[in-house]
Amino acid sequence: MIDKLSWVTTYPELILLVMACVIALFDLSVTSTRRTATYVLTLLTLGVVAVMQAMYADSEQTLYGFGGLIVSDPMGNWLKCFATVAMFVTLVYGRPYAADRDMLRGGELFTLSLFALLGMFVMISGNNFLIIYLGLELLTLSSYALVALRRDHATSTEAAMKYFVLGALASGFLLYGLSMMYGATGSLDIGQVFKAVGSGQVNHQVLVFGLVFIVAGLAFKLGVVPFHMWVPDVYQGAPTAVTLMIGGAPKFAAFAIAIRLLVEGLLPLAIDWQQMLVVLSVASLLVGNLVGVVQTNLKRLLAYSTISQMGFVLLGLIPGVVGGTTLPAANAYSSAMFYVVTYVLTTLATFGVILLLAREGFESEEISDLAGLNQRSPFYAAVMSICLFSMAGIPPLMGFYAKLSVLQALVTTGDTGYTLLAVFAVIMSLIGAFYYLRVVKVMYFDQPLTATTVSAPADVRVVLSLNAGLILVLGLLPGGLMALCARAIVRTLGS
Repeated sequence: MIDKLSWVTTYPELILLVMACVIALFDLSVTSTRRTATYVLTLLTLGVVAVMQAMYADSEQTLYGFGGLIVSDPMGNWLKCFATVAMFVTLVYGRPYAADRDMLRGGELFTLSLFALLGMFVMISGNNFLIIYLGLELLTLSSYALVALRRDHATSTEAAMKYFVLGALASGFLLYGLSMMYGATGSLDIGQVFKAVGSGQVNHQVLVFGLVFIVAGLAFKLGVVPFHMWVPDVYQGAPTAVTLMIGGAPKFAAFAIAIRLLVEGLLPLAIDWQQMLVVLSVASLLVGNLVGVVQTNLKRLLAYSTISQMGFVLLGLIPGVVGGTTLPAANAYSSAMFYVVTYVLTTLATFGVILLLAREGFESEEISDLAGLNQRSPFYAAVMSICLFSMAGIPPLMGFYAKLSVLQALVTTGDTGYTLLAVFAVIMSLIGAFYYLRVVKVMYFDQPLTATTVSAPADVRVVLSLNAGLILVLGLLPGGLMALCARAIVRTLGS
């Protein structure tokens, strides 16, 4: 008999699942080529789920359901709320683009998006290795289908194949690592694994060997070096609306499983996985920024930008345990969470402008396509500039405080190695600033290639304005969101 508490912890997931099925059936009767009714129903569903998740998160309760298989805690609920809002915004930006490219012949874009979001929810809520893996597979299978949604487009199909092959390999890595942990500890439950590893009675070599595969699987999902091979190709090859879907909301789920597996499950092995993360973060900052400098394709540039930004997220996870003490943990992990929120919010607005500039039969993918944007549409040039300055970490925008919070988490440990890591990150950020500022230069100082002004539907204009406004406001007043992240991490790790 399933108790009432178990149902309470999964109400948002159940609503999302039921509505995804309802919308799939409802869409069969929709005749509009733009799928207006399906679109509205999808946004209403996402709005209701986001409000529910915010209410769950605000209660700051930690609840376990289905025999401890799933957990509903403040960190997880806020991440699910943010992921839902990100998916809402993605669909608003992506619908005009998808309609112009005959991607709305059916309602697959909307139903697959909801199933992908459900996969993220399951990943974030998983308190058991198998549940996390089930969520991961639901997300990745939906993502493969979304990348290949433009059936008559060879580049999209090629990107989907690459994503599928490399994604299957990464899932195998993660599953192999989790199976080794199960073999060593005798449990799939994250709490039980933590106790078994902490007891010191498990063979350390087996644990570290399994840990290597787990970190490799997580690194692929985050898109960090050397598991980044898929990111530039998939970003460039996928339809731009789907690129945003892959580069936005799923980062919340990837961050959540990193916390669940590494912190909640394998914290006694922190000295081992922190060393691995140092290598991954340094390589990501180096490759992401240096290779990004030579890119001419805007989507590939943003792919390498993502790689370097995820390197910064890993920097936030590194100083959680110093000298055997976990005192810096809350500060470190909350800075990483704040950075992920900043990254997704900025990415949404950046791709929102790129999607606007793309016209029927024309993809706005080259940096040169933005030439003279300020002369054609000053507002959209300003929005793009805000996003790029934020990614570069220029004050007083949100990205500056995100980078600052991660750097102070490293420096305040007092460890010389972490201080050197912070200095290295600053140098890499300075290099990365070049390719962001180059795009701004093209928008403001180059001659436009076309005289056409940029027009957008009312819903896109409103959401894009709010999105850019948030990047500005949260840059000027970052305290509220920082406190929210810190409180969520403290409550979650303390439960």
